[in-house]
Amino acid sequence: MDRRAFLATAGAGLLSTVVGCLDGGLSEDDFDIGMSQNAYLPAEYEVAVGETVVWGNNGSRGHTVTAYDEGLPDGAVFFASGGFEDTAAAREAWESGGGGNVAPGETFAHTFETAGQHAYFCIPHERDGMTGVVTVSE
Repeated sequence: MDRRAFLATAGAGLLSTVVGCLDGGLSEDDFDIGMSQNAYLPAEYEVAVGETVVWGNNGSRGHTVTAYDEGLPDGAVFFASGGFEDTAAAREAWESGGGGNVAPGETFAHTFETAGQHAYFCIPHERDGMTGVVTVSE
């Protein structure tokens, strides 16, 4: 192989590798919690009452952010990408057409007004262990 052909092939391979790393196109400055292939990163996050948490899908497939009804402190507002009223409604919407999807490159935000642990999960990847907890302190 001549030098030009080698350099062209090597350059194309390097470009493919770099583009593949960009996935959703979000910078880490765009979100607090990332959504990779099957995990929230970090899975545990801490904020103070009144703070907003932003999840960013920097993976290559759709995810949800869905609170567990039973995983919320007393008096806490339910949260889910898609704005559903409870876990059952969020699950139903996902199963009937992908409701609540946070597509690659998109974000979802929620402001936490109640102290305690707020457990959540990704509907399509819950079986893979895609769960998280936001701990809110006074």
